[in-house]
Amino acid sequence: MLPPLAYIDVMKTSLDKLRTTHRDAWLVQSMQAEWRRLVKLGVPMGLAGFAAGRFAAIAWQAETANLPPLPWLTTLGSDLAPSIFECRQIWEQLAPFAPRSPVIAPSTMELGRLRMVWLLLGTSESIMETGGDVRLLRDPQTGLNGYGCSHRPRPWAITFASSTASSVSERGYQAADRARLRITAALLNSGNRRVITHAVGSMRRRIRTSLGVPTSTLIVLAASGTDSELLALSFVHLGAGDRPITAILLAPEETGSGVPMAARGQHFAIDTANGHDVAKAAPIEGFRADTELVSIALRDSEGVALAPSLVDRAVAEAISHAIEAGRWPVLHALDLSKTGLLAPSVAGLRALRARFGRGFDLVVDACQLRIAPGRLCDYLALDAIILVTGSKFLTGPPFAGAALVPPVIAARVEQGVLPAGLDAYFGRAEWPGRSRAVQNLPDTANYGLLLRWWAALAELRAFSVVADARKALVLDRFSATVTQAVARYRCFELLPLPALQRDGAAARAWDDRRMIFAFAVRDPADAQRLLGPTEARLIYQWLNADCSGCFDRMRYPAEHALAQRICHIGQPVALADASGGQVGWLRVSAGARLISGEPSLRHLSFEKRIDREMADLATIFDKVALLHQHWAVIRAAKPQPRYQSPPLDAFRVRVAQN
Repeated sequence: MLPPLAYIDVMKTSLDKLRTTHRDAWLVQSMQAEWRRLVKLGVPMGLAGFAAGRFAAIAWQAETANLPPLPWLTTLGSDLAPSIFECRQIWEQLAPFAPRSPVIAPSTMELGRLRMVWLLLGTSESIMETGGDVRLLRDPQTGLNGYGCSHRPRPWAITFASSTASSVSERGYQAADRARLRITAALLNSGNRRVITHAVGSMRRRIRTSLGVPTSTLIVLAASGTDSELLALSFVHLGAGDRPITAILLAPEETGSGVPMAARGQHFAIDTANGHDVAKAAPIEGFRADTELVSIALRDSEGVALAPSLVDRAVAEAISHAIEAGRWPVLHALDLSKTGLLAPSVAGLRALRARFGRGFDLVVDACQLRIAPGRLCDYLALDAIILVTGSKFLTGPPFAGAALVPPVIAARVEQGVLPAGLDAYFGRAEWPGRSRAVQNLPDTANYGLLLRWWAALAELRAFSVVADARKALVLDRFSATVTQAVARYRCFELLPLPALQRDGAAARAWDDRRMIFAFAVRDPADAQRLLGPTEARLIYQWLNADCSGCFDRMRYPAEHALAQRICHIGQPVALADASGGQVGWLRVSAGARLISGEPSLRHLSFEKRIDREMADLATIFDKVALLHQHWAVIRAAKPQPRYQSPPLDAFRVRVAQN
């Protein structure tokens, strides 16, 4: 073995060669940038080096399946923490890459701390991909998760997908990354995982403040909107006593696909936020097995929205029947559905409270969060549990949920025991307080959820500083652009939507505007027929893919350029049609980022940015029309969505420039 000084000289020569000739020099640059940031935050040089090496190794794994140019990165990228002996060996190879001198090797005590927090070290995107179910996982073949988006910024994609999920923006990513760096430094300096527990508690308070709800409101975090349904059912269980529960769902086909299962206390996926493998639709331990589900339609058999008075009457009858049968009703109101329906109105809910008093529980699904803060307070005043997310309208990364619980409902936690099966979904840190019920949960904290909320709140802050008049102006422009784009082509049909019937002094405020437009596409072989859910999903996938390979660049330059554009929109919703079949309604949605400004367009003035955004919005319909025109060719080619931009992978540039 070479003497230490000679070895370092050799490694410096190798580093210089890597910097100048290796196509993946960004790997070293990103490692050194992370190293510098951690040292600046007070982490000892040697300890910071190992954390930076792991950061670079995980970034490499996300980028490519190739072996890294520095073999020891394979060890640092593993989930198995290296032994103290292995760390000593790696240090000899890692030290020459230090961003500055002097380079001091980590002590045995420091390496012990490193090993204790090993699994909590990584990139922001790798951490944000944890603490959820299978839908959150990144497909190594596409670089995207089950929602067709990424926890890395994807600014080259035209994104109007906030009714489902959006890729994180540069603004959101940077906010999450700053939080990750602070937490990483605290973890390395203390070796104590409770750093994350304290950060989650702080996040609950931040969410309450940011949403402008009373300080008496209890905030519970959940990995997703569907997970938050389990939170709501837990509170209902604590208040129902010995009575069986009747869950009254409005238009379950227009909420999350797992909501009907969660509302009955069943597993809604094949795994859970805490990493438990489960059987989908199987009962969760501790929830009543005799909970029944009652569905209230918001549309008729032909897919047309019903009059609010009919819905209100059906809801009142369902509550009344449940009470007469000796059951405890819980009404799941919608603000808003996947296609933008609101039911019942706040006035309708007040009428139900006046008629039935506290003889039923109220849960408001406001997971879209297309709502002014004052409206949340109106719901809380009705003793409603409000379910929200930072991953729909706010355009934070997917899987960031929470429940807002009014004091009278929150007090139930002190009176009973939470269902035992909740330990598969929640840690103690996601719940406030130290009651006996909460103590039954595992002493853990959801780090991925924490960073996802950091990203979402960055979007909320940017949105909140925009004047209400400008918010309304942008949403009106969005509505006009969609209407004009749909009218240009005969292959589209727009789903009618009644005007939102919100009440109060804020009538005709920004949240009265239509923000979700659902549209169907005619069958290329039969213009009288609208495409069904399966075919609509193909369009959804093709939009999110580079389809330019289907068009010769020299002969069809315009078609080639249009087909190359990446467009991410909302997943199709299946609704009934007049023939007894189903139509797949695709969705474009205005998110908070459209109003506050896509960060990659920050160099443009407000007017030019909006012009650019509206042109991008129109491009979505242009591309769908192109796909429709060349249906057979596109279908035969089977284009697949990919994270990577054509032709440059922006993530390498971003990491290298940090």
